[in-house]
Amino acid sequence: MKTIQSVRGMKDWFGPEAASFQHTLKIIEQLFSTYQFELIFLPIIEKTELFARGIGDATDVVEKEMYTFLDRNEDSLSLRPEGTAGCVRACLENGLIHNQIRKFWYIGPMFRHERPQKGRYRQFYQVGVEIFGIASPDVEAETLLLLQQLWQKLGIAAHLRLEINTIGTLAERQAYRQRLYDYLLPFKAELDEDSARRLETNPLRIWDSKIPETQHILEKAPHLIDCIGENSRLHFENLQTYLKALGIPFHINPKLVRGLDYYSHTVFEWTTELLGAQATVCGGGRYDGLVAELGGQATPAFGFALGVERLLLLIEALKLPIPNHAPELYVMSTSGQETAALVLAQTLRENGFRVALNCGGGSPKSQFKRAEKSEALLALSLQDSTVEISFLRETRARESCPLTDLNAYLKGFFGRHHG
Repeated sequence: MKTIQSVRGMKDWFGPEAASFQHTLKIIEQLFSTYQFELIFLPIIEKTELFARGIGDATDVVEKEMYTFLDRNEDSLSLRPEGTAGCVRACLENGLIHNQIRKFWYIGPMFRHERPQKGRYRQFYQVGVEIFGIASPDVEAETLLLLQQLWQKLGIAAHLRLEINTIGTLAERQAYRQRLYDYLLPFKAELDEDSARRLETNPLRIWDSKIPETQHILEKAPHLIDCIGENSRLHFENLQTYLKALGIPFHINPKLVRGLDYYSHTVFEWTTELLGAQATVCGGGRYDGLVAELGGQATPAFGFALGVERLLLLIEALKLPIPNHAPELYVMSTSGQETAALVLAQTLRENGFRVALNCGGGSPKSQFKRAEKSEALLALSLQDSTVEISFLRETRARESCPLTDLNAYLKGFFGRHHG
């Protein structure tokens, strides 16, 4: 019978990749806790209307990339393509942000029907942060500092570049949109197919085009940063002052607009030159209008999304070490000692050791082979009131230790405190 293959663009995680994912997530959890972010768990399925209203029905995500279907009640549902809209929905539905300052983070799979390639899957994982109730740029600087700290802890800070821009208020952006449209309209026939379509629906997205001919046309186009008002300019200048004080290098990229309609004022991306086309590892910005757009009271908000796959690709490209989670001890289970071996293995785990227990029987020779394959340092074989200790990673004669002295022996061998 033919085996069933995974769905195209969906990836299995195991082995070193899963270990790297686990290690990275542990660092993220510890760091985000020090910055007082609350963990929130969100559904992966939402009403399609949420994304049409929140992200924008003229964006590529909503137009072409969402997995949308009708359920048995004929309701249109979608697998989430991003996390911000769902987080805002959850906050409004549960009364979490009314007249409050709240800081949330989440992790989980997102879904977009794009052409799969390395670093871009149809099911992909994101870490997201959403902050509600603070309108000033100091919270933006603190969040970028959080990310800078994360890059340093992961050992990748030297290979990431922070790009920032301001896209002003909604009114300023609408005025600029008309100005950009007027500039590009005479070139419509020369634009690539996607850009020609975007000219009528979302001209700011034309800045994202990678087509050289389109980029040549854009060389003399007006920039949004030159069209904003005094308050927006002051907000952006204050952010730059904070970043300089914190020692965070940045580059102003006037072409950076981000792809979703809900952004306003500050937008940013962390990019790398080591991953080819998948250069953006993390991106985000301010979205002060989204809460009101989804039915709440006007609430300032700021956040980001971090692509886990691209982050791990960067760690892999730099050949950074991954902590070893292999067992330290392998407890063998000789005939008649199965119960005692179970008890011994659990006692050792409670004393802080990583322990693999041989289950399923087998000859001493076959168990020893399993012990070597497990990458453990020591194999333990219980013999009544003593334990035979075999050294799996060094050439040393087997030793015998009274069961009552085993914990002290292992403390000395590993040179660290257990129990």
